[in-house]
Amino acid sequence: MRKTIIAGNWKLYKTIKEAIELANGLKRELFKLEGIDVVICPVYTSLSEVSEVVFESNIMLGAQDLYWLDEGAFTGEVSGKMLKDAGCSFVIIGHSERRQFFGETNESVNKKIRAALANALTPIVCCGETLKEREAGKTFDVLTDHIQNGLKGLSRDEALKLVIAYEPVWAIGTGKTATSAQAQEAHQYIRGLLAKLYGQEPASEIRIQYGGSVKPENIVELIKQPDVDGALVGGASLKVESFADIVKKAAEVLK
Repeated sequence: MRKTIIAGNWKLYKTIKEAIELANGLKRELFKLEGIDVVICPVYTSLSEVSEVVFESNIMLGAQDLYWLDEGAFTGEVSGKMLKDAGCSFVIIGHSERRQFFGETNESVNKKIRAALANALTPIVCCGETLKEREAGKTFDVLTDHIQNGLKGLSRDEALKLVIAYEPVWAIGTGKTATSAQAQEAHQYIRGLLAKLYGQEPASEIRIQYGGSVKPENIVELIKQPDVDGALVGGASLKVESFADIVKKAAEVLK
């Protein structure tokens, strides 16, 4: 059975002090929680401090991106080796904002996945369509492109170490959310793509999160869908109350 995973992407928010406060608040709210993976992804500057806060708790640490080489003359980049050293066990790769604003491609996503795996980091690999692509009926084409080319050359064993995050770009930060039926349709299609690449059994084991204006009000219906294995939460992860509520409600569904 796939274990539900709720990850909070803090994006470009929270100073070190604010990040410590948020992490401490979540640790207090969620310390009794079992049976669900919880990941928080602060900015680079807060990783080490937040790592100390969540050490030996039921909350794991992730980063929002990485570079595909461990070291070198690459000003401004941070490597998987450095993220591991800072206490990370997860890393988000290929987020739509990285694609939209920073030129992320399937090729760079592929390199970053390999770098994450080489450093024992679990990649949260993002895929999803824009509003223009959805309205043009190209959702499945985009998902096929992102999955087949982003995961190109990965072995079955490597694929089993991934988390996939379906994020309809039109629903990120807009307040719009894919309906539970739309989310399930996309997740089911992604699982079908994974089955073609790696076989039915591995595809049934890989977790697929939904990301796109996830809130306490919609998490239950999303998690109830058979192919939705969690959520990648943006804005609602920036407050203790809303993120803890999302995690607790997701955990309730599993009982």
